[in-house]
Amino acid sequence: MLNITPLQPLFAARIEGVDAAQPVAAPVMAALRDALDRYSVLVLPGQHLDDAAQIAFSEGFGALEQTRPGALGAGSAVIVLSNMGPAGEIVAPSDKQVLNNKANRLWHHDSSFKPVPARASLLSARQIPSAGGNTEFAFMRGAFAALDAAEQQRLKQLAAWHDFGWSRARVDAALVSDAERAQHPPVRQAVVLQENPYGPALYLGAHARSIDGMGDAESRALIESLMAHATEDRFIYSHRWSPHDLLIWDNRAVLHRATPFASTTERRHMVRTTVAGQGPTIAAAA
Repeated sequence: MLNITPLQPLFAARIEGVDAAQPVAAPVMAALRDALDRYSVLVLPGQHLDDAAQIAFSEGFGALEQTRPGALGAGSAVIVLSNMGPAGEIVAPSDKQVLNNKANRLWHHDSSFKPVPARASLLSARQIPSAGGNTEFAFMRGAFAALDAAEQQRLKQLAAWHDFGWSRARVDAALVSDAERAQHPPVRQAVVLQENPYGPALYLGAHARSIDGMGDAESRALIESLMAHATEDRFIYSHRWSPHDLLIWDNRAVLHRATPFASTTERRHMVRTTVAGQGPTIAAAA
């Protein structure tokens, strides 16, 4: 039986009573999927996982994405988020995986730049720094619910262009290659997702470049205003990692970001699996 403890007044919950390293009974997995819909972020402490066990558990939430070319773990079901090299050494600040970690400090939805964006992510803490390196979440269902009815209705009619090359180049020009730009051309996503049984959610983040049909200045003003609203303290849960924590979040209901840590002197090694979405956010995104 799952023990569920809410962690924030609006969302996020600690889950106890499941060992993700072992086969999970179907009723327990169904309860976990329902909890993910309800709370959007689940914290499972004390999960001693290797990659194979994490993949097997993650598949209980749906088919998994393959990690994109250019990321550590490309071509597999895992993406490695680390500042460590093959021998465990701390890599140089200019290393691409460190730059990718820097990009992860921006509020984002995983894979929102894909025609069918991710449904959920599972992140396992294999090695953590002594301070910093938190993962923070912004509750986009709560942010949408707090808007007035007229604004909600207006936003439901809008689509945004999500552009991987644009967002990565904002962090560092060396972070995106021509091949990566070609592989991930801009895609249209709904500004409001209405698929969660517990309510609609704003869908924006670092990859959201512009609003379809608006000029650049008007687009950026709207996106930045909505992002400022959605990341107010009342909508935030900040997770301080412990070794072997496993976090599961609904990419279509929350934004997330990593916070800085002493990356030139301390090691941080995380492994993520990503549950694929079942369809585009709007038909024209396919």
